[in-house]
Amino acid sequence: MRIGAHVDPTDPLAEATARQAEAVQFFLADPQGWKAPKPREDAERLRSADVDLYVHAPYVINVATLNNRIRIPSRKLLLAHATAAADVGARGLIVHGGHVNAGHDVAVGFDNWRKTFAYAADSGGFPLPVLIENTAGGDNACARHLDSLARLWDALGDHEVGFCLDTCHAYAGGEELLGLVDRVKAITGRIDLVHANNSKGAFNSGQDRHDNLTGGTIDPELLVAVIRAAGAPVIVETPGGVEGQAADIAFLRGQLGATA
Repeated sequence: MRIGAHVDPTDPLAEATARQAEAVQFFLADPQGWKAPKPREDAERLRSADVDLYVHAPYVINVATLNNRIRIPSRKLLLAHATAAADVGARGLIVHGGHVNAGHDVAVGFDNWRKTFAYAADSGGFPLPVLIENTAGGDNACARHLDSLARLWDALGDHEVGFCLDTCHAYAGGEELLGLVDRVKAITGRIDLVHANNSKGAFNSGQDRHDNLTGGTIDPELLVAVIRAAGAPVIVETPGGVEGQAADIAFLRGQLGATA
């Protein structure tokens, strides 16, 4: 099990070394902006590194929405980030499940996800796995609750799609962590990556506020049980910079019997 952290994108490999991480996740552009990523001068170095790389798509992307001014640019930006992520040798591109606005039919949101993959297929398909991540809040979200996730996977049945399980999002979103992995895999058939985060918010609070693994409102032993059951690579997106994340990585290795 490869364990790492979400890091500053300036020099991801140096960040990995500082944390004794086997994997890193980073952004390729402003996570709150609409600009496509630029080619990286260190692309060859990243591709040849023995650190597993993951790229997180910008938060602004929402391919589910009925708002054309958001949905159409989101499709284009997602494909641009997938192309750029593949260029640096990333193993996956993580993107949030998105939502529709209040009063809109969430079924259209699921179909918009299908159209997103069809749009990419017209250009030869996504060049690396796209991992849809469960989200913490929103009554009209496409991937907060498992019943919605099942409808999303039904809509995407003709396409290859991966899944990223965020433990904070699941807990704050109102999903019991005990037995969660089995329930998720019954829907998706897979968990490609775990975002291992404790939660500052309470169960079902809808609050996307990460905490370090031994802090927060989730029993750390339960977090470890979920991560062990998932059996997937792990990225911590926890606070505290190098020191805080290195401690979280070391904690997981100690609990899981993993070695750097």
